[in-house]
Amino acid sequence: MNKNLTVILFVVLAAGCSSNPPDGGLGNPPPMDPTRKISEQDCSGPVETGGGNLKCREVTEDERRAKIAEEERQARAKKEAAERAERERLERERAAQLAVAEAARKARLAEEERLAAERRRLEEEAARKAREARELEERKAAEALALARAEQEAREAAAQECRRLEQVQRDGRAQLEDFVVTYSKVGEFKEIAGQISAFLGKARNVKPCPQ
Repeated sequence: MNKNLTVILFVVLAAGCSSNPPDGGLGNPPPMDPTRKISEQDCSGPVETGGGNLKCREVTEDERRAKIAEEERQARAKKEAAERAERERLERERAAQLAVAEAARKARLAEEERLAAERRRLEEEAARKAREARELEERKAAEALALARAEQEAREAAAQECRRLEQVQRDGRAQLEDFVVTYSKVGEFKEIAGQISAFLGKARNVKPCPQ
């Protein structure tokens, strides 16, 4: 059906391109509708039925070469535009990949810095705790040493006081013994001398002083 329509249309167009109607024809065709668009066609090539009034004319060789050159130019321009679009697409993809890689690098650096800061914090915390523990042990050792020295000094002071008292007691007894020896035969001191002798004769419960 389409092939037959094309053949009929071509015959009509060929008849329209002729200046004289064929024998037995109907004469000149009616004028074209001026309100319709004009579709100018090359009579030597295939006709495009895109609508509108058809105007058939002979195309010169120069016009044909110019049309071919224009078609080639448009094809080259289209190819160049496609290649340029492809390059731009590749560049955008590379830029996006670089941006992703840079973002990943920055994220990796930030994570490494965070981990390093966390390690430093933990190390500083451990060092602080170790320092505090060491200082506590040192304080405890100093306090224990001070307490031991105080206890030792107290024991030495007690022993010294005990020895002093022993010496005072010995000196007192020696004086009493001298009194008895010297004044036991004197009338007014006989009674006192006897009492002193009785005192000196009593058993003593004296604890020895610590060494």
